[in-house]
This record gives sequence, structure tokens and C-alpha cells, in this order.
Amino acid sequence: MALSKIWSYIILFAIAVAAYRYVQGDKNIFNDLVTEKKLKEGESFTKVKYHRGITSTGVRELEIPVTQKKLEAANWQNEPDLFKANYILSPTANTDSLRAALENKIASVNIITETELASMTFDSAHAPKLFAYNTSGDVKTEAVNFFECHYVVTAAGNKDSLRSALLSVLNRQRMVEVSQVANYLPKNMDGIFETGKFAITLALGLIGTLALFMGLLSIAEQAGGINLLSRFISPFLSKLFPGVPLGHAAYGHMVMNFSANILGLDNAATPFGLKAMQSLQDINNEKEKASDAQIMFLGLHAAGLTLIPVSIIAVRAANGSHNPNEIFIPLMLSTLVCTLTALFLVSLRQKINLLQPKLFFPVFGLVAAMSLFVWFLQSLKPFALEQFSDTFSNGAILLVFLVIVAGGLYKKINLFDAFVEGAKGGFETAVRIIPYMVGMLVAVSMLRTSGAFDIILAPVKSLIVFSGLDVRLAEGLPTALLRPFSAGGARGFMVDAMNTYGPDSFVGKMVSVLQGSSETTFYVVALYFGSVSVKDTRYAIPVMLLADLAGVIFSISLCYALWG
Repeated sequence: MALSKIWSYIILFAIAVAAYRYVQGDKNIFNDLVTEKKLKEGESFTKVKYHRGITSTGVRELEIPVTQKKLEAANWQNEPDLFKANYILSPTANTDSLRAALENKIASVNIITETELASMTFDSAHAPKLFAYNTSGDVKTEAVNFFECHYVVTAAGNKDSLRSALLSVLNRQRMVEVSQVANYLPKNMDGIFETGKFAITLALGLIGTLALFMGLLSIAEQAGGINLLSRFISPFLSKLFPGVPLGHAAYGHMVMNFSANILGLDNAATPFGLKAMQSLQDINNEKEKASDAQIMFLGLHAAGLTLIPVSIIAVRAANGSHNPNEIFIPLMLSTLVCTLTALFLVSLRQKINLLQPKLFFPVFGLVAAMSLFVWFLQSLKPFALEQFSDTFSNGAILLVFLVIVAGGLYKKINLFDAFVEGAKGGFETAVRIIPYMVGMLVAVSMLRTSGAFDIILAPVKSLIVFSGLDVRLAEGLPTALLRPFSAGGARGFMVDAMNTYGPDSFVGKMVSVLQGSSETTFYVVALYFGSVSVKDTRYAIPVMLLADLAGVIFSISLCYALWG
């Protein structure tokens, strides 16, 4: 029910904000919300020509309160010829009066041919201002402002048809108040139609990964590997999951998911996690209601304990960082804080004693082992760390392949048939989660495109400035606040901050840590609970959001301690 209410409130809030922005003058907001399309790499927006030389006040050109960089990014180009422009900028909000004035000017202006112009003589001190239209190129426009011209010069013979043509062009052109130009620029983010397509594309992209790893899991299960792993790890995990029987296959699936997360193997973590949720659903007595075990598992998964944040290091390197690996220790510590917070909150809610020796010492040992590994990584040179992380993470995937296939051969099972059987389940899972992904991603898209997220963010930024806190903190907030909703949106804010301040600046490092310190909570909830058709998520979302908050607070504090 919590997810249902949050989803509904997001959509209603986004539509209300869009309606408010429309009333305030953003006439494109509904189009942006529904049909806007984000550019792919190498694409550009459709070219738009705008004319800003129309004014009856003597000013040659209107000043536009939008930077030239934004206009170029939107592919808006200044067009000196009034009648070749798509948009005509108005100095006032009363665009109807400007249109009427232009219509009167077209109706009354003298139209002459080039031949007639050549036969006319003028006093050089009182030369007329000309406006060339459809000329052979010999006559040049001398008046930028159409209102100032004395003659329209043309090569056409029928002057009346030209006057009608000018009026027809004017009727197709849009008048925009110059102060509202920003509202008409494309936003470079997907509307709900494109987001719906993206959700399908994302789900289809998951089919291959899910089929591959669930096929391998099927081999491991038939070979007895999952049961062996479950028996080995269940004495410890059974203290966290008292409702799961000892030796149950869910333990093995959860361990593989946690291991993939720690190693930064996102492609492997998702199939293992979905399989774990299905295993836990098998022993869930209330199929439409999240069990305690499912909430504990998802809380720990979403905390995203990570050793080597490969993707964020790659983004920093691509943006020109001199030491892209500098953030991996703060990130590891931040995800550790998130994980411990989720563990504590869920344990408190489920009345699990974390101080019992069989639980405390394994957790302490895991933290100590991770600390030693981080110490080893810290001793490596930057180039060596990058090479090690690539080899380590990719080698881990190949090791999983090797162990599972070798185990299947040892047990003499039909490997390919077992793989195909499991891969079918991966396909079915990918299809089952499509409605949940479409619903959640569309809601997040509406939140961003409508400007609702900016409304939420603005008072927080103002409060930071008013309270006298470091204004650099405000630059990291978009990444932190959007992360629970959209990984792509938060990544966009992270890259934008890097481009603005530099990847090795304080802000650049802070947004990198914030990006990796939490998970896309609402997406994860929709994906994992949707895969098993659980409708009542109980307290899963509040716990995960509190863990995200703990990670954000710790990340910011750590960044100031290290680099502030």
C-alpha cells in the first residue's frame, strides 16, 4: 500500500506543478511532460530559427535572458530575416498587439521590384531603409527591424501575391515574449511516452542477463551447489532470517546477490536478487504481503555495500579526473554505513538481537576483512588500482561460470538442458516486471519533467544559504535527493556538477560519493516486489529511505572531513 500511495501522490503532484507552470507562461510544459524525447548520443534537437530584431522602441535587438550556450544546446539559431524565423520574440507579454502591428505593416508597406528600385534616385543623406524578400541577391537588407523599413524589395512580379505570402508566413510564426524564451527550449528529458518505451527497452535488455544468470543458477541448483552454499552460510544468516528454514536455497541465492553487490557486479546482482526474492516468496504464507525475510533481504540489498565502484570511477575518468579512484574508500565507508543502518532498523522492527555472538562476530569479521581489503587497494597506484578493479570484477564473473560449469560436469548433469530450463524462468521474470517498471519510471519522469523536483529542491537550497552553511553543499543535493527515484537522473546531476566545478573539485568528489552511497529505492522496490507480485510492501520503503538518508549524511560529513 505504501508504494501505491507514493506512486499516486507523485503523479498528482507532478500534474499539479505542470498545470501551475502552464498558467505561469510555460506553454510547452504539457508537451514536455507527454511527448518530449531525450537525445541519444550524437543526436541534436530540431533546428529552430528565432528573430529578435522586432521592436518599435528603437532598440535594434532584444536582449534574451538565456545564455548563448543554452540556446546552442537547444539548437536555437538567430535568424536575421524576419520571415524565415519559426519564432518571433516580443518585448512585451502582449504578443497579439505585436502580431496586429506586423499585419498592419505588411498591409501598408511599399513593395517594389528590383527594377523599380534601380530607376529610383534618393538623396544620400536620406536613403530609404530596405527589406529584401525573395530577391536575386543584388539587394541587401539595410533594416534589421521590419518596422523601420520604407520598402520591401522583391524580384517577383506580382506584388499582391507577395503581400499575401508575407501574411501567410506571419500566421504560421509563433510570438514569444522574450523573457519567456527559456520555457520554449527543449528540456532533453523523456516524456511519459518515451519513458514507457524506455521501460520496455530496459526490461527487454534484462532478458538476456536474467536468462544467462538464472540459467547458471539452475545448473548450480541441480548440481547441489546452492544447497551446499546454503548449508554453509545458513547458521549465520538464520539469525537475521529466523523465518527461513536452515539450509533453504534462499540463503544461497542471497549470498550470491550480496557477493555480486560487494564486487560491483550489477549485471549479476539483479538476477541473483530476483531469484532470492522468488525463493523467499515460496515460503511466504501471505503472497501479496511482504514477509519479514523479504524486507530484511531487500533492505540489505538496497544498501548496496560495495568495495570497488567501477561505474563511478569510469565516469570520473571520462570527465578528466586526475585521480578517479580517490573516492572509492569514502564510497565503501558510505555504503557500509547504509548497510549497517538498514540492518539495525529492520532488526529493531523485527526484534532481532544483533548482539548475540553468532551474529555479532561474523558481522565484525566481515567489516574487518573489508577494511584489510581496502587497505590493500589503497596501497596501489591509481593506474594499478584501475587495472586491478577491472580484472578483479570481470574475473569474478568468469570464476562464477567456471565453478558452476565445473560443478555440473562433476555431478554429471545435463548442463545445457539445465541452463535452458533456468533461462526460461529469466525470460518469464523479465516479462512479469514490465508493468511495475513502466509505472514507476513514468511517475519519476513526470516528477522530473514537470519541474516538481525543482520545487522540492529550491526551499532546501534556500535554507542552506539562509542558515549560513557552505553553499557548495547545495550543489550536491540534486544528486542525493534524486538518487532514490532515478539513477539516470542523479547521474545527470553528478556529471553536470563535474562539468561545472571539475571532477577533482570538492563538489565533483562529493557528488561522486553521493551517487554511489545509496540505491534507487523506488525502482528497486517496484522491481523486486513486482517480480513476485507483492502488493503490500509494509515498512520496506521507510527503512530503505532512512538508510539512504544515513548514507547521505555520512557521505557529506566524510567529504568535508577529507576534502572540505
